[in-house]
Amino acid sequence: MYNHILIPTDGSALCSEAVTYGVRLAKAVGAKVSLLTATEPFHLFSLDVGQLEDTPDEYRRHTGERAARILASAAAIAAGERVVADTIHVKEDHPYRAIIAAAENKGCDLIVMASHGRRGISALVLGSETTKVLTHSSVPVLVYRSPTTTARHGRATAAAAPELV
Repeated sequence: MYNHILIPTDGSALCSEAVTYGVRLAKAVGAKVSLLTATEPFHLFSLDVGQLEDTPDEYRRHTGERAARILASAAAIAAGERVVADTIHVKEDHPYRAIIAAAENKGCDLIVMASHGRRGISALVLGSETTKVLTHSSVPVLVYRSPTTTARHGRATAAAAPELV
């Protein structure tokens, strides 16, 4: 079915749930995974507090350390399930581009990623990396919705992704 699954994560609790789900799916179908996190490169002119407070070298060190923690946590999930995994840290202004490029470069046949489920104005204003991946990727995308998020939005929890054994 699937041989290589890309699982992007930003280190949030929801993305950690999606990593667990994607890794369990990979285990169930005998696939390997690539775990990806993307950070914004340093910009001289920025509204990002981290970039305003840090020098370019400090910013790179801080984002590198954060990416390493995020990827180590995701890799531990894969190791716990005995799923072969590699990690990727990409610097990119637009994470959806990094996700699509990594999926294509690694030969992934599925992307598993979380959706925060923003609706209405917040979805329009904030945009969604998941939506951008869905609309621009030629690689199939499985969108993970947390049972907690689904219930909070008034949808039946049965609409959430089923537990993989």
